[in-house]
Amino acid sequence: MRAVDRRILDAAGITDPALRAAYARCRTLHARFGRTYYLATLLLPPWKRPYVHALYGFARYADEIVDNESPHTRARHFTAWSQSALRELTADASIADPVTTALRDTMRRWDIPVGYVEAFLRSMAADLSTTDYQTIDELNEYMYGSAAVIGLQIVPILEPLTAEAYPRAQAMGEAFQLTNFIRDVAEDLRRERVYLPAADRRRFGVTREMLTERTPTPQVRDWLRFEIDRTRQLYAYAVGGIPMLAPSSRPCIETAYQLYGGILEAVEDAAYEVLDRRVAVSLPSRLRVAAPAYLRARRTWAADPTRARVR
Repeated sequence: MRAVDRRILDAAGITDPALRAAYARCRTLHARFGRTYYLATLLLPPWKRPYVHALYGFARYADEIVDNESPHTRARHFTAWSQSALRELTADASIADPVTTALRDTMRRWDIPVGYVEAFLRSMAADLSTTDYQTIDELNEYMYGSAAVIGLQIVPILEPLTAEAYPRAQAMGEAFQLTNFIRDVAEDLRRERVYLPAADRRRFGVTREMLTERTPTPQVRDWLRFEIDRTRQLYAYAVGGIPMLAPSSRPCIETAYQLYGGILEAVEDAAYEVLDRRVAVSLPSRLRVAAPAYLRARRTWAADPTRARVR
């Protein structure tokens, strides 16, 4: 086990060897596949981080089955795995799957409803067959399970000061995902998916055939500009929830908000050329945001009075 895993697990008081290995597996998945949010998570007090890693690790493991396994096996594998996971999340027996082991422990420590996981798995199952969303309402239904519930699951760990933090966190999760949809148009096209609503494309005269030609026409640029504006409106509401969290949690979410906002700026700086490439915020740029925030975060850790409340 890596030193970083030992340090944060010790801080969280997680001592069982099998459980420590499960959380370490989730942290590895988070670090490998969720670089933007993983960087922000480093601003949480060490004792909070394993639980966020567990939520992300489980979500990413499901995503990997749906997105990257063979088309001949992924539906069968996902169905069997997700059904087993739901059974095991409410059982007391030991679990062979490490990501489910860590998630169950996190859910029990923080009273996270299993309904959130059920909603998430329904949205992941939709990715096995759905390749287009006609309206924003259809997409919002999908994003409730794929993104909103992730925000809702994390809120207890971030320690809300008011119930209003929950709808704001839900909106933040959706804004993060819309940002990814805008950035990842090319990658999703390779999987024959377009998440951004077809009604929006029709409004700007963008056809699916135009997208597959990978040419950023004026119509495509106008369409993406519209999607970015809508995403920023969602961020404007979501960011109001940050002061509603415990002080030790705020630098993490503030930094995640700035980093994801940087992705939208990178799309604009690339003149909306996302049909044949994946734009990214450079590591130096991300560190310029995260480094000063980390220093601010450390000052909140020493004054954090909430550690004893985790079960």
